[in-house]
Amino acid sequence: MPLLELKDLTVRYRGREREVEAVRGVNLTLDAGETLGLAGESGCGKSTLAMSVLRLLPPSAEIGGEILLDGEDVSTMKWGRLRAVRWTTASIVFQGAMHALNPVRRVRDQIAEPIVLHSASPPAAGAVAKRVAELLSQVELPAAKGDAYPHELSGGQKQRVMIAMALACEPRLVIADEPTTALDVIVQAQVLDLMTQLVTERDIGLVMISHDLAVLASTCRRLAVMYEGELVEEGESAAVIADPRHPHTKALAAAFPTVGDPAYRYAPATSSPLGLPGAPEPASGEPLLRTEDLRVTFQGRGGSVTHAVAGVDLEVRPGEIVALVGQSGSGKTTLARTILGLQPPTAGRVVYGGTPVPTSSRGLKAYRRQVQLVLQDPTSALNPRHSVYESVAEGLRIHRVAGDEREHVAAALEAAELRPPEEFMPLLPHQLSGGQRQRVVIAGALALEPRLLVADEPVASLDASVRGEILALLLRLRAKLDLAALVITHDLGLAWNIADRVAVMYQGELVEVGSVDDVLRNPKHDYTRSLLAALPTTAPSSPAP
Repeated sequence: MPLLELKDLTVRYRGREREVEAVRGVNLTLDAGETLGLAGESGCGKSTLAMSVLRLLPPSAEIGGEILLDGEDVSTMKWGRLRAVRWTTASIVFQGAMHALNPVRRVRDQIAEPIVLHSASPPAAGAVAKRVAELLSQVELPAAKGDAYPHELSGGQKQRVMIAMALACEPRLVIADEPTTALDVIVQAQVLDLMTQLVTERDIGLVMISHDLAVLASTCRRLAVMYEGELVEEGESAAVIADPRHPHTKALAAAFPTVGDPAYRYAPATSSPLGLPGAPEPASGEPLLRTEDLRVTFQGRGGSVTHAVAGVDLEVRPGEIVALVGQSGSGKTTLARTILGLQPPTAGRVVYGGTPVPTSSRGLKAYRRQVQLVLQDPTSALNPRHSVYESVAEGLRIHRVAGDEREHVAAALEAAELRPPEEFMPLLPHQLSGGQRQRVVIAGALALEPRLLVADEPVASLDASVRGEILALLLRLRAKLDLAALVITHDLGLAWNIADRVAVMYQGELVEVGSVDDVLRNPKHDYTRSLLAALPTTAPSSPAP
């Protein structure tokens, strides 16, 4: 008997104005000790399908068909039985560990919670503490991390805590919803290796959800691809990757480039059909922006010192795209904040247009009109109560830009390819797709006609096709407006797609700087080689369990 069996599963969301059929007639099986990758873009029904397995959907959802978990139909279980099944028979690793963990409770208490709730009798405090320590050890975290709060952990550590919680009651099935989204390549590889190891050792079933076929191919023996609520392709991972049959599977396979493949240089996969400018002329002349021996040091508790930026010399020339790559915690974001004047340097300086960036409020205001920031998460960056018009116009008002405000907003939306602008102006962020929200953030920056964009992980939270559209937009903006960009990323594929030069950051230092071809095809530093070696591939050397 399969551990999990879905028979003609259908999920409908009933709203006031319309009905949405999110999942249509899906049939799937999973055995104990088997790994299944569920692929597809945002909105295809992946997460809805996963949440339906334990009836975690909102009241507006109507489930049809059968969901058999160890032979029992979850869709007809009474609440008492369903509560007993959750965590003990099946558990979920939610997407976005920072949002899934309670920020005001210590990690050990959150891991202990399902253990206490699902014990037949109140367990002894010592037994619970011992079990929490075992779980932390299983996910390769020191026991001392149990005393930490979520904000004191790195992204990879928070994800490991989520995995420990999912394993707390020894379930037979674990569902992992985008468990490596926004993690750097090395931490991503560590988390994937950990999950594969746990499946093998504990003989549990694993359903992993992602839009990245390379991640799934490196972890899962079988792949199932969803598109518009339907299962359009299923089979052994190696067979699906080697010979994808459905056009959507082919698009997903092409969405994340092979670093070193010339076909992906200045041509992001699945980009919008508006034309790409091709390879640019090499940037020349004096640097538009440069840092000179820039240093940022933080004082911690007990007199500890952290050198977040340690003597960085970096240049960005007019019309050039420079990718700043490295692991989480390497100092990339601190360097960007210092360049923008949001973090004062401990030593060294930032020079823009041949002149040191001023430290006065008035001088910084004028400088920031020329150097604009594009934040990583467009949902957090936009005020949910402000319309698109208000969001884009905010910078114009702060800098008191002369001229007709509506015309400036329309021009910025047009430049960000939100057309026609008049239709987008009254909309609120929740009425937009993820890609449209990111375009609004870009439009807000473009409204001030800057010469340089500092983009912090601009596509980390976007799915495959939208990623390609945003990267293609940045290339067109560079060609049309002679716009320079410093793109902060842990994604080496993004650097290969659009950057002219790459700067690799490690423990606060730039360990390698050069052209994309030189750095990514012929790396000189061991750390750069380790980043490239950690990239997931769609052709794993050994099959996943």
